[in-house]
Amino acid sequence: MDIKEAVKAYQFGERAKSELLLLSQLLTLASDLKGGERVGGRRILVTAMEVVRMETEFAFRSTQLSDFQRVNERLSEAISLAESDKFLEASQPIGMAVSAATTAAQKGWQVLSDHELL
Repeated sequence: MDIKEAVKAYQFGERAKSELLLLSQLLTLASDLKGGERVGGRRILVTAMEVVRMETEFAFRSTQLSDFQRVNERLSEAISLAESDKFLEASQPIGMAVSAATTAAQKGWQVLSDHELL
């Protein structure tokens, strides 16, 4: 991985982590919603998850790091669970997605560190 690729991997990975952690918190909040609030909350949450997935698909296309592909796969699982009102269960694939995004960021960080840029 060259320096330019490392910057992209680090930047995309850190951004994905932040967004995934936010989604995790929203899933917990959504699990407490009832009735019409739950329906609206699910719709908003699923849309937010799809936006994050689009961003990580862009990260994968930009870097070709399989870690971002794993993030996308876990996000797809979480979206499916959220669409079925299984908000707490969706937290597990989100956690795995955080791990994959962390790995991508770490790969970039390591190259940047090796070149004494961080």
